[in-house]
Amino acid sequence: MINKIYSVSCQLMVLAFFFLCTVNPAAASVPSDQADELPSLKGKKVLMVWGGWEGHEPRQFTEKIKPHLEKLGAIVTVSDSLGVYTNEKLMASFDLIIQSWTMGQISGEQEKGLLNAVRNGAGIAGVHGGLGDSFRNNPGYQYMVGGQWVAHPGGVIDHTVEITNQNDPVTRGIKDFKIKSEQYYLHVDPNMKVLATTTFNADHDDWIDGAVIPVVWKKTYGKGRVFYFAVGHVAKDFDTPEAMEILTRGIRWASGSKYLPKEEWVSPVYPGKNSK
Repeated sequence: MINKIYSVSCQLMVLAFFFLCTVNPAAASVPSDQADELPSLKGKKVLMVWGGWEGHEPRQFTEKIKPHLEKLGAIVTVSDSLGVYTNEKLMASFDLIIQSWTMGQISGEQEKGLLNAVRNGAGIAGVHGGLGDSFRNNPGYQYMVGGQWVAHPGGVIDHTVEITNQNDPVTRGIKDFKIKSEQYYLHVDPNMKVLATTTFNADHDDWIDGAVIPVVWKKTYGKGRVFYFAVGHVAKDFDTPEAMEILTRGIRWASGSKYLPKEEWVSPVYPGKNSK
């Protein structure tokens, strides 16, 4: 009798695992152990700032990511006002800023406070328009981020995120994946470290057929680490296991600005005559 119960239990466990992998096959194939060398979030002070255009669900994104970071040990402060950026002492206390603020207006004092905090060593991370289309009238801010949204032909469409760097711990072991979201066409800094891209076709605008645009990048601004991920039109995008894994790893990487040496890389998209 005991053997029969044991046999049935084993069969149920196998069926449950098969069901989970069938419903979400990617969940079993995203190797989180590939990120062990990235900084831990344990004890790190994180500021999450949300607001701006509600279509990108900044509140929902913040509510989705906050408990995930807290589970990893982060101490999270949330603000729905850009005014927090003007508090120099408070800003200096944070290890990382995660901003989700699309199409807003930032004052000169607020922008200065944010840029100074990053320049002095706070990391910054964000997704989609929350970081890459925040303040269209502020080129100094865009210079810090490393890119600016200019179009998403077709709106919310199926497209592929192509992992182009398998050596960096942010993307190591993650395979190309498909997602239904806005495919961002961005103007970008040629000296970023690009980890993933997407390729456009002629379905909506024939003149961009074959264009390859970065989706995931990392860079520095002063002493601060900057991480950007173009996926994330709505919070549900991060139900995709690969997207959530990349975001988590990128956040961890950006949180290390104050504790780890600056990473050195220069890989210009448009090499000069004397480039090696």
